[in-house]
Amino acid sequence: QNLISEGYIKVDGKEIKTNFKLKEGNKVSIEYREPEELDVVKQDIPLDIVYEDSDLIIVNKAKGMVVHPSAGHRDGTLVNALLFHSELSSINGTIRPGIVHRIDKDTSGLLMVAKTDRAHISLSGQLYEHTIVRRYYALVQDNFRQDEGTIDLPIGRDGKNRLKKTVNGLNSKKAVTHFRVMERFGDYTLVECRLETGRTHQIRVHMAYIKHPLVGDPIYGSKKRNFNTDGQLLHAAVLGFVHPVTGEYMEFKADIPEEFEKILNKLRNENQ
Repeated sequence: QNLISEGYIKVDGKEIKTNFKLKEGNKVSIEYREPEELDVVKQDIPLDIVYEDSDLIIVNKAKGMVVHPSAGHRDGTLVNALLFHSELSSINGTIRPGIVHRIDKDTSGLLMVAKTDRAHISLSGQLYEHTIVRRYYALVQDNFRQDEGTIDLPIGRDGKNRLKKTVNGLNSKKAVTHFRVMERFGDYTLVECRLETGRTHQIRVHMAYIKHPLVGDPIYGSKKRNFNTDGQLLHAAVLGFVHPVTGEYMEFKADIPEEFEKILNKLRNENQ
């Protein structure tokens, strides 16, 4: 199913969906790539740990840090740093140990990481049931007319670019983003986005689709660069969940990073 959804399997030269039914005479082609063996090393990289106990860690990830190793990022990732700091759950294997959910490299903010398999199963279950509270702050292009709303549009893979997602793309899955305007700056708007689902690039895709792309977004944003920023201005500010062992609801908040805040202050001063 993963190979199909990623476009590696074709029938009669065309990409298919996972529920495709084969017929006699169909020609099935599989693009097979030998997986690279990655040796994930422990690295003493500074971490901003917001909370930690024997079951889990809450990290405020810095913008520019990749969450886990891949062929293009063998080290310097959050996982490399976490393995130096602590033992992690084994559920996701050696490449993504302890990683319950991810945020993009250039998105900053809160991530929960499981130290035990028991915690990992519980937190993953809460994600699946959409009971995890995840609120993001995003600076987007142009002025919102409404104060709040909901974007309920499925997201799938872009047929022309495997690294890109799009509304109603290949093998689309339900995606729901609730948004609320926090500040208006005329040509820009600061919005809070609450994720009901967690598709890859969800906020970035949804906002671009309704003509409010994120400032600095290199994939879905405007080619016009009005601010000197590396990547999208998106911050995972609030994370809430039920503790996997105690059953207590816990909620954490991370302040907007300095680069993001400087741009907001600049806009506030210009709009006084």
